[in-house]
This record gives sequence, C-alpha cells and structure tokens, in this order.
Amino acid sequence: MHSTRILGRGIAALTALGAVVAGPAYAAMTGTDQVGGPEITSTSTSDGATAGRPARDCAVPAGTSHVDVELDGVAYPVRVHVPDVAPDAAPDADHTTGARPMVLNLHPSNGNAESISAYNDLDLTADAEGFVTVAPNGAIPVADPNPDQVWFWNVPGVPTTAGAYPPPGTRDDVEFLTAVIDELVSLGCADPRRVYATGHSGGARMASAYACARPDKVAAIAPVAGLRAGRPSPDDPAAVELQSCAPARSVPVITFHGDADTVNPYQGNSDKRWGYTTQLAVQSWARMNGCTTGPSVAPVTEHVVRETYTTCRGRADVVFYKVIGGTHSWPGGNDSSATQEVSATELIWEFFTHYRR
Repeated sequence: MHSTRILGRGIAALTALGAVVAGPAYAAMTGTDQVGGPEITSTSTSDGATAGRPARDCAVPAGTSHVDVELDGVAYPVRVHVPDVAPDAAPDADHTTGARPMVLNLHPSNGNAESISAYNDLDLTADAEGFVTVAPNGAIPVADPNPDQVWFWNVPGVPTTAGAYPPPGTRDDVEFLTAVIDELVSLGCADPRRVYATGHSGGARMASAYACARPDKVAAIAPVAGLRAGRPSPDDPAAVELQSCAPARSVPVITFHGDADTVNPYQGNSDKRWGYTTQLAVQSWARMNGCTTGPSVAPVTEHVVRETYTTCRGRADVVFYKVIGGTHSWPGGNDSSATQEVSATELIWEFFTHYRR
C-alpha cells in the first residue's frame, strides 16, 4: 500500500532559465521516434483513481514540495518539483489529462534528494520543458545516527559502497520506486507512458537495476557514471550475471561515463558492487534491446565521443557519451571537475522526448 501527504507549499518556480534543451540533435542523429508498447491495464486504487489513468489535475502544487509515499506501512518523504506553468501551456503535457512526463532523479551513494537536484539542475530544464522531477532517497542510511540524512540505494544483489550487503528486512528499492511512480500517477501529475529515470553513480546503478526489473514502468533511462546491465557475476566480476537483468521489453538508454573515473572505473574492477567494464554494460544493453547496427562512433567535442547503437527492437536505441579524461562527474553539472563541453541534463531530456511506453 502507498499513500500521499503533501508536506509543504511549493517554492516559487524559477523564471530565468538557463538550461533550455538544445534542440532536436538526437532525432537528427538517429532518425528515431517513439517506442511503441502495450497499453497499460487500469486497476482500481483506494483513492478512486485508476492505475495508469491519471486524474485531470495534478494534486501537488507548483514548485518544490515533499510527498509522503507509503510502502509496507512506512511513509517516506519524496521531493517533487512541478513546473510553474499550466498543463495546457506545457510543451510536452498531455492536454487531455493534464498529466506530464516525469523524471526520477536518483542521488548517488552518500547523497540525497536535495544534493542531486542541486547538482544536475534538472529542475531548471523541467521548468522550461514542462515535466515533473521526482527525487526520492535511498533505503540505507550511510551512518547510524544519520544527521546529514545521506543514503545508499538498495541495488539488488550487490553490496553498498561501504562494502556490506544490506541487512535482512531492508526496504526493497525496486518496490519503493514503483510505489513512487504509481503515487505520482494517481495524483494526476505523471503520465504513466512517459516516466523516465536518471541518476548519478549509485543512483545510476539503481536506475539501471530498476530498468532491468521493471521495464514496464519506464520509457527510457539515463544513468550517468554508473550504467550497469545486471550485477557482476559472483564467480567472475569481469562478466555480467545474465539472469540478473533480463527485461521483458526493450528500454532505450542514454549514458555518460568518463574514462578517468576512479570511483566506478571505466575499465572495471574486481568489486562486486561494480565489476565489469562500462563498455560491456553499453554493449549488453544493445544486445538486450536487439540492436543490429552499431556502434556508430562520432566525435562530439574535443573530449567527448558518442557511440550509438540503432535498428533496435522497439526503436530502443542505446547512446553512450564517452568523456576522454572525464572524472566521476555529471557532464555540465555543478562540479569543478565536470566537463562543460556537453550538458548531460540537456542531452538526456532531448533523448527522453523521443520515447514513451
């Protein structure tokens, strides 16, 4: 069961926006369009709405609020940012229902909803483009007590960055993110066919794992500095444990990684949390999506190269931006070590606009 309580009145949305999406670069590059998929079956919910059919108006105020999402009898506050623009005026809103696209914005290990929102400025693009951002916190406190309110995600089957496996009874974060999505749909804020997930580092690993487990819930994903395609094999961390990621439908992927990343090394390591190389993760998603063309490799800037896999099942392309000399950072993000040659936030949203379930 999950329920919602709005905890605060929205903060006024920003009006001077600098992070406007760059334009139809991805569409021109690949010629892709939206992914087709089965219609969503509606089921009754306790508040009278129907799962998969949002209400006419979003019940969350414009700006930034916190919504309680309940799972297994525990309520968790979730940061929600709704653009301060009428749904009918939003560039990508569903003008029949008023529901908007929604992007899950997942924080890294040792982070939280506020830190990732400040880091990648996704809210600014949301205000410009009319989509909702949702930033939950992971299940596992970094310390006990946890005065800084920073968290790890319970990524299925792998230890945290602290090296320990979650104890029995730890919240299932796949179930939790599903409850988050369902709640925003039931509140009339999110179009269930246009739900997307991004994240940095541990949040990227969680977004990857969620797509493996619930490809029926997300139209595309955008892991930054942390794409995975299942957990490393327990017998050989340099290989993927294939059965840990076998999505029943294709999931479009756009991802970014620096080849000088020392946290989640591009070349891989022997860590059961990380393991195999970034290149193998990209190739694995291309394989799972049935892509038959690629990689097509093209320089984007002096230090950024794009690899694209196309002719994929359901048009679910895989696009990889490799940052030469890039660190464990979000391209274009608020980090002195991050490349400013491209904006991951802008490229991610441009990619997402081509897909729906």
